Amino acid sequence: MLKDIFGRRKKHSSVPNEQSKNDIPEGLMKKCPTCKKIFYEKEMAKNIEVCPNCDFHHSLSAWERIDSLFDEGTFEEWDAHLKTSNPLDFPDYLEKIEKDCEKTNLSEAVVTGKGFMDERPVAFSVMDSRFRMGSMGSVVGEKIARAIERAKDEGLPFVIFTASGGARMQEGVLSLMQMSKTSVAIKRFSEAGGLMISVMTHPTTGGVSASFASLGDYNFAEPKALIGFAGRRIIEQTTREKLPDDFQTAEFLLKHGHIDRVVHRHEMKELLSSLVQMHDKSEVSS
Repeated sequence: MLKDIFGRRKKHSSVPNEQSKNDIPEGLMKKCPTCKKIFYEKEMAKNIEVCPNCDFHHSLSAWERIDSLFDEGTFEEWDAHLKTSNPLDFPDYLEKIEKDCEKTNLSEAVVTGKGFMDERPVAFSVMDSRFRMGSMGSVVGEKIARAIERAKDEGLPFVIFTASGGARMQEGVLSLMQMSKTSVAIKRFSEAGGLMISVMTHPTTGGVSASFASLGDYNFAEPKALIGFAGRRIIEQTTREKLPDDFQTAEFLLKHGHIDRVVHRHEMKELLSSLVQMHDKSEVSS
């Protein structure tokens, strides 16, 4: 019988042994980082990865996002063949890219293409934070610019979901150039009468927040999403001021006029579909 240092009998341990740990299949349960409640993965998936207890919006992969928004079986992916190179010979860069490709089953940090939303065609770009934290390199910028240009040529509305840590440092100035490339593509798209809807998700930061993420005709965000350019610590050190607790959240940006609306994930498809219908030129002309 086990005893403690005072000679008292020890209670049984609450830590499961190795055998009981193995009885729980991997990926069966998911713990919410906000409320600490545990839920079945299938339950979370049905709820579009929104916590049933505290409403925290967990991250979605690019394809989970696409599945939640577009009519089933209407996806047409664009430019999936584009692959990242290593123009600056940054050490181990391509090895890390390859690992992310295997982990996410993506070729880069964004998926672009066309789908139907309540039977209306929509061009889209959806970023995935699992791939190099959604950082923007040359291929990410090129795919988004091409998607915008194709939306212009085909007369389609364009919807983008952003999730990014900013420019990809391994590509240096080539990454920063994507800010101007995508912004010019959006300018041409807008001048041609195109509709762009930007939805910023957690996190949208750095060069992405300072370029295409903020240039929509409608700029939305998911609840509590972190959105900003520089980090809180850098800004506080530079300005020598204490920032509000909710600084750089979606709600803070809404309060200060940077975005148009904070949209719950359960309401997203209906809102986007309504806007696409409202701006449908074929319906207006008829």
